[in-house]
Amino acid sequence: MSTEQTTAADGFSYTLTRTLDAPAAQVWRAWTTPEQYAQWAYCAPGSVEMDVRAGGAWKATVVTPDGGEFPMTGSYADVAENRHLVIAMDVPGKPEPEKMTMELSPQDEARTRITVHQTCDTTEARDMAEQGTTMLLDSLTAFLSR
Repeated sequence: MSTEQTTAADGFSYTLTRTLDAPAAQVWRAWTTPEQYAQWAYCAPGSVEMDVRAGGAWKATVVTPDGGEFPMTGSYADVAENRHLVIAMDVPGKPEPEKMTMELSPQDEARTRITVHQTCDTTEARDMAEQGTTMLLDSLTAFLSR
């Protein structure tokens, strides 16, 4: 069973933390393997590409519940296998990508705490990003419990 803790939004930032019933290496593979990521991250089949290394690129097409498709691109700003990932997301009209940090902390051999943090430009952007990340963590939790 997973637990969830949401740290109150501070300015335009949010932090979400959960404890997942999976070892860190399994969580890492779910987040960094295109085939696994596509299964839980609301992506169109075959749309996920990942070069998981600092400076490596990624892309995916996210499918919304109403069937809309949104291509997303970015790169990895920092990578420490099984521990830390800084994901840079390209945003149309913005000169710099938005960055999201994902940290994995093993709790024991079978459980991992995941912490996701992001700072946005506005309250609205933060709220939308936090809602999207909450949905992702819900789906990741279900994926890992199979």
